[in-house]
Amino acid sequence: MTFTVYVNDCTICIIIFLSALIPFRVDHLYTFFVQWSPETIYSKHGSKRDFVTVHPHALGVIDSLISNSASKKWEIVTVTQQKQRCPSVCSSADSEPEELLPVLLDHSQILNEHHLEQLMHHIPPRTQGYPWKLMYSTAQHGTSLKTLYRQMGEVDRPVLMVIKDTDNQVFGAFCSDPFKVSSYCYGTGETFLYSFSPEFQIFRWSGANSYFVRGFLDSLQMGGGGGPFGLWLDADLYHGSSYSCDTFCNRPLSLHHDFTIQDLEVWTFV
Repeated sequence: MTFTVYVNDCTICIIIFLSALIPFRVDHLYTFFVQWSPETIYSKHGSKRDFVTVHPHALGVIDSLISNSASKKWEIVTVTQQKQRCPSVCSSADSEPEELLPVLLDHSQILNEHHLEQLMHHIPPRTQGYPWKLMYSTAQHGTSLKTLYRQMGEVDRPVLMVIKDTDNQVFGAFCSDPFKVSSYCYGTGETFLYSFSPEFQIFRWSGANSYFVRGFLDSLQMGGGGGPFGLWLDADLYHGSSYSCDTFCNRPLSLHHDFTIQDLEVWTFV
């Protein structure tokens, strides 16, 4: 008898060859989910759930897998590997709907499906699954850093900045805090820079310093440490620059260190 069990959003495919199923035990079931699908046990906020919902048919399969750990009749492989071996085995996964893209509550002058597919998997879990709301756009609000700050006034959640320059390069930053004028650097290790120039790449906090973001009336700075900034924008949101910095250990986000902004948007998650 052959069973295929998919866990953790189809990232793991467990192929089990058994002649019969034996009754399940709670401790085996719990161990299985803690190891292979912890999000089933823990909520998004990190607290333990009081219950776990499991299809009855899967209980015996999981128990057999755990209790017969020394057996050579089962193995753990990735979905991709199993599809290469036997495409028909994983056909049930193919019939399931694909993961939906984030819902944009407003039109974007920059973002397309390719951008969304990449970004949605790298923003922090606490922002995933929420619709994206456009809080600032140069196309709608004009090219002014002061206006950007003003639009952030009532935002109390993380924001995503998206920039398209005159070379048609797309890049930007995720910030754990809304952009604001401050006499000190703010943000957390969730903050990162990213670029689609020429392929998608993300630059997370290196741990070298905490120069995440600092806002002035005449400029916005992200990343630093003994030299130029990872991302710098002027007061008119027209000129910008990007250099390697200690905070994110990034490469320049655009084709050139200095760039001219064509469009700029700031999104939040509601």
